[in-house]
Amino acid sequence: MSVKNMVLEQLENNKGSYISGGQLAAALSVSRNSIWKAIKSLEKDGYLIEAIPNRGYCLAETNDILSAQSIAKHCRHSFEIEVYETISSTNTVLKEKAADGAPHGTVLVAKEQTSGRGRMGKDFYSPSNTGIYLSLLLRPDFPASEALFLTTAAAVATAKAIESVSDKKAEIKWVNDIYIDRKKVCGILTEASFNIETNHLDYAIVGIGINVCPPQSGFPKELETIAGTVFDTPADAENKQSVLIANLLNIFMDYYQDFQEKTYVREYIDRSFILGKQIDVLENNTRKEATALEIDRDCRLKVRFTDGTERWLNSGEVSTRFVD
Repeated sequence: MSVKNMVLEQLENNKGSYISGGQLAAALSVSRNSIWKAIKSLEKDGYLIEAIPNRGYCLAETNDILSAQSIAKHCRHSFEIEVYETISSTNTVLKEKAADGAPHGTVLVAKEQTSGRGRMGKDFYSPSNTGIYLSLLLRPDFPASEALFLTTAAAVATAKAIESVSDKKAEIKWVNDIYIDRKKVCGILTEASFNIETNHLDYAIVGIGINVCPPQSGFPKELETIAGTVFDTPADAENKQSVLIANLLNIFMDYYQDFQEKTYVREYIDRSFILGKQIDVLENNTRKEATALEIDRDCRLKVRFTDGTERWLNSGEVSTRFVD
C-alpha cells in the first residue's frame, strides 16, 4: 500500500479527530516529509483535511469521498477493495482479475460504468456519482446448482443494507431486483465459471448496481417510470454510501459463511411483493400472463397461467403490472 493510501486509512479511521504528523510518521514508519506530501496529494484529490500546528491533521466529518479506506473501516469481514472513478463494467473487469488469480473477497466498486450490464443481456444505466456499482469475487466450495442462492442471498443483504441507512422499505421482485415504492432501485447480476470435472464453480461474481440518488438530468425516458432511488437528493446520501456498501458486504458474507443453512431464504420470500399479483412471464421473446402463487425453499417461483396450468420457474424474467 502506498504512503498516501496508508495516510488516508489513518485519517478515515480517525475521521473528525486530529492526529499529528509525528504520530502518522511513527505509525507508518515513514518520514514526516512523506506524510506532508501524502496530505498535499489527498487535498489535491478533493479531501477536506484541516491542518493545525501542534495538533496535526483532521479529515473533516463532512468529507464524503468514496474510497477503499472509507468502506473498509466499516467492514467486519476481510475484503480486498478497489474503487474506480469510472470503469467499463465491474463484473467484466473482475472476471478478468478472477482468471488471473484474484483472491476470494476481491471487491470492485465504481462511481460510473460505461458498459454496465444487467440480466438477460440488458444494459444497466450507470451514470456518474449517482449510484453504487460493485462486484464481489467468490471462490465457493459447493456445486454449481447452488449458484442461484448467491443471487437470492445478495438480494436480501442489499435490501437490509438499504434499510440500514435510509427510512425506506426495500422489497424484492423475483429473482433479483430490489424495489422501493414500486420502483426499481437495484439490480443483481451473478456470473460464474463452471469446472466441468468437479461440477463445482471455479469462481462466482456477484454484481450489484444501486441507484443511490436521482441523476441531475433525470433518468432516460425509457426508465423514468420504472427506476427509483434510495435517497431523494444527493444531500440525503452524504456519508452513507460507504456504510451502505460495507453493510451489504458484511450481511452477505454472514450468509455466505453459513451458506448451507440458507437462513436468508425465509426473508427472501417475506420480502417478495409479487405473490398473489398479476405478472407477465417472459419466455422466448413472448409474454404470458400469469399469477404469482408462491416461492419455495429453493427460491423457485410457482405461477398459474391464464389457461389454468401451473408451473415452477427456476430462472427467467417476470414483469409486474401491480394489479392488486
